[in-house]
Amino acid sequence: MNLRYIKITVLALCLGVFFTQCADDDDNGNVIEQATCDDGIMNGDEEGVDCGGSCIPCVLTVDFSGTYRQQDIMGRPGINTVFSGTDMVKNNFNASVVSDRADFQPIFENTLEAYHDVYGSALGVDLDYETNILGLDAPTFTTVLAQFDALQVAPNAETTYFNPNTGIALTGRTLNDDVIDVSLTLMFGGMSGTRFDGNNGTPQLTSDGVGPGDRDFGLPFPYLETPVTQ
Repeated sequence: MNLRYIKITVLALCLGVFFTQCADDDDNGNVIEQATCDDGIMNGDEEGVDCGGSCIPCVLTVDFSGTYRQQDIMGRPGINTVFSGTDMVKNNFNASVVSDRADFQPIFENTLEAYHDVYGSALGVDLDYETNILGLDAPTFTTVLAQFDALQVAPNAETTYFNPNTGIALTGRTLNDDVIDVSLTLMFGGMSGTRFDGNNGTPQLTSDGVGPGDRDFGLPFPYLETPVTQ
């Protein structure tokens, strides 16, 4: 065999072994590893180790350290809107805590009496707030509204905003409680609950005239009746 041919052949074999070995070292045996959601490393489009991206969402840790400012609070619907009187008082009321609202009681009482003055003037009579069906005079009623603007829970009593049959009131609310009508009745209904109910020449102040519409609260949410086909 030609010596020159042998040298070329040996050189070719060496080079082949050399380059093959380099390829193996760099490419892990020529096997391309695919990113998976259970390989224990953060790769692919993951946002964490085996989570985020196309994998399951990552569980984020919420940091509750620092100082927070309360922006809003509402318990009984419409109380702040009706009794605060000005945007500044409304904002202050929203930013306050339930246990620190005694300062709002005089504002609420003045607003309550002002409503009666306005309607009395329209009727041409002197008109003052009258103790309501719960037996609450103006100072007591507005104290309840200001300091307890939250829905109480009565675990051992009926849950209701007001039940005229039992006289139980403000122990919570059920879905079909008309809280606006109840609130208006407590404001303008007087001892009978019918002082200004639209009868005997009086204005209708004990109801907003809005009923439940087509909502049946015995049904699952959103409490709508089955549509009627024509």
